[in-house]
Amino acid sequence: MLRINELKLPLNHPEPALREAILARLGVAEADLIDFTVFKRSYDARKKSSIVLIYSIDAEVRGEAAVLARLKDQHVMPSPDTGYKFVDAARPAPGTPRPIVVGTGPCGLFIALILAQMGLNPLVLERGKIVRERTVDTFGFWRKRKLNTESNVQFGEGGAGTFSDGKLYSQIKDTKHYGRKVLTEFVKAGAPEEIMYVSKPHIGTFRLVKMVEQMRAEIQQLGGEIRFETRVDDVLISEENGVRQVVGVRLASGEEIPTRHLAMAVGHSARDTFQMLYDRGVYVEAKPFSIGFRVEHPQSLIDVCRFGPNAGNKLLGAADYKIVHHASNGRSVYSFCMCPGGTVVAASSEEGRVVTNGMSQYSRAERNANSAIVVGITPEDYPGHPLAGIAFQRELESRAFVLGGSTYDAPGQLMGDFVAGRASKEFGSVTPSFRPAVHLTDLAPSLPDYAIVALREAFVAFDKQIKGYYKEDAVLTGVETRTSSPIRIKRGEQDLQSLNTRGLFPAGEGAGYAGGIMSAAVDGIRVAEAVATAMAAK
Repeated sequence: MLRINELKLPLNHPEPALREAILARLGVAEADLIDFTVFKRSYDARKKSSIVLIYSIDAEVRGEAAVLARLKDQHVMPSPDTGYKFVDAARPAPGTPRPIVVGTGPCGLFIALILAQMGLNPLVLERGKIVRERTVDTFGFWRKRKLNTESNVQFGEGGAGTFSDGKLYSQIKDTKHYGRKVLTEFVKAGAPEEIMYVSKPHIGTFRLVKMVEQMRAEIQQLGGEIRFETRVDDVLISEENGVRQVVGVRLASGEEIPTRHLAMAVGHSARDTFQMLYDRGVYVEAKPFSIGFRVEHPQSLIDVCRFGPNAGNKLLGAADYKIVHHASNGRSVYSFCMCPGGTVVAASSEEGRVVTNGMSQYSRAERNANSAIVVGITPEDYPGHPLAGIAFQRELESRAFVLGGSTYDAPGQLMGDFVAGRASKEFGSVTPSFRPAVHLTDLAPSLPDYAIVALREAFVAFDKQIKGYYKEDAVLTGVETRTSSPIRIKRGEQDLQSLNTRGLFPAGEGAGYAGGIMSAAVDGIRVAEAVATAMAAK
């Protein structure tokens, strides 16, 4: 099999043109091309009037060695083996307590799935509800302002990624092709086949719900056990000769469960769990994250800005964007978690606090585009304690609650009014999608002054990158604070165990090692392999 990269064709090329281009690139006869599949398809939209599709192709050809020797083309090579290989770990000794996985977000699900596929019968503990009951609670909050602090956008089966755009791409280095394993499992669970080859695959909330259920079923069929509405309130740790070792967990019910291999994949909003781990002496440190607002524009404006006359083309879909501005006060302002054709959602997990996120369905057919526009901050902005970032987030979310009217409505402002420093009174052409509702006000008190100054400058500057981005009546909704975990539970680079607590495997977004569905799932595979290796060594 040969891999052909950088095979370029016009956006609206006829179907036979792809096969013809493969034959031309390889210089082989029609009869010598046995078969081919599209490994990846992306596009180059820098010239809006002549957008180009860029393919990576895996082709089966007669006489492949001779073709390679003749071509000497850097873009033609043997196709790499992207199949997943389980680690070669011996079975644990009889009587070894089974591994425990805490959390059923993308990271926790993949830890559990890989361990189950290896026959290690994991026990999975999830504080929230099964995904369909969780969906009822979440939509109930959006409609009736009744928050369930254990079942919401942040907590429950599927994790925060369930109520998102369902993006399945990242910028992580993936030399072992773990991402391919993730996509393969998602397709097996019901995701569309196209996620295997489009450059920016996504799924959307409703499809994720069904996929999560299928993955749960497979874990259980393979011998794993999953308990919902089961919060871990304590980690039991023994210490002998200066070595700390996990020996079990204590649940909110008081039940204690023994284990020597505990994977903590709790997500970036498990603030009580972070506090518990810190109190138990687990090494935790503060890390950078970002704060800002959700910004909504008409999706049609973004489509035209990105694709010009090709806006609306089915292959291109709803346009996204990625922008950054380095403000004069030294702060970086950038887009985060852009959701084409989506909605801004209420993502609160604590009473008396408002926080936003973005979500879209597979169709990306809603009228607005939304993205977080955020300002990078560091522990220097919230000094003094490893958990100070959590207190900082809470303060900003509490401010947003009050600015929104103390009813879980979000505070909002029109972009032109925000830049001019005046409160907004009424909406313009952009209708906000946030539910329960958006309360127009002045957003300046919601964030520190340095963030407000940087954001005001950035919104004007972004118009040079996307013509029309500075739109007077675009809607800003506050606040976005959960861009990533404010802490990192440090672990060893090789064994992936806590630096000072053996048997504890910090994992995923909450531990500070991922940022999105794909990177979290890949980290889950890595942690599962580390757990299996550690169990075999005992």
